[in-house]
Amino acid sequence: MRARAALAAAVAAVLAAAALPAVGAATAATPAPRLSVPGYRATFAFVDRATVARSRPGRGGRVVGRLTLRTGDGTDELVGVLAQRRVAGQAWLRVQLPIRPTGATGWILRSAVGELRSVPTWLRISRRRLRATLVRNGRIVFTAPIGIGAPGRPTPSGTFYVRDRLVPRDPSGLYGPVAFGTSAHSDVLTDWPGGGYIGIHGTDEPQLIPGRVSHGCVRMRNADILRLDQLMPVGTAVTIS
Repeated sequence: MRARAALAAAVAAVLAAAALPAVGAATAATPAPRLSVPGYRATFAFVDRATVARSRPGRGGRVVGRLTLRTGDGTDELVGVLAQRRVAGQAWLRVQLPIRPTGATGWILRSAVGELRSVPTWLRISRRRLRATLVRNGRIVFTAPIGIGAPGRPTPSGTFYVRDRLVPRDPSGLYGPVAFGTSAHSDVLTDWPGGGYIGIHGTDEPQLIPGRVSHGCVRMRNADILRLDQLMPVGTAVTIS
């Protein structure tokens, strides 16, 4: 009952926040409605052409990042979409960016991405409780113990999204049978291969779960990651607290 009450409070807070105007530089443009409400709707889009992200909507905004068509894993790049706004006749999107600093956001032209897609899922990672919980349409549909970053290599906190899904060559190996990439980066492993992205994956050491045992990634027992794979699509919102 406590968990359900906490979830209801969290969802209510998110819904209340969704009614607020989007954070950003002052502009005379149309207000930007929120497109993502974790636990009910997470909006994302695949990148159709290489583009820059700016600090505010409009071509006068400072460049804060760049997007290409493919991830370092060779999958199609996508971004979490938070809001949209029109400026000088052009449509802009406020998006979550898979760049450093981890959790960065920026504004891109709407024409740089494809169809806006929505999923009803939200993955919550609790570092204190060492537990992952998947919420779909406001209801908990999955929960499992996890391994997180060891002392000195912590799993970062923040709001992210599931960036891609991978099937490792060896299902009994280090990453288990399924791995999800997120938009989060390690705060300390800045020279890690592939850019230090935080993944959610299986393991060949299930006896270490739950625990603080990884380089920052979230580990699950293989049976649990396979269950999660049936429930969690790419684009899912991820909150690590």
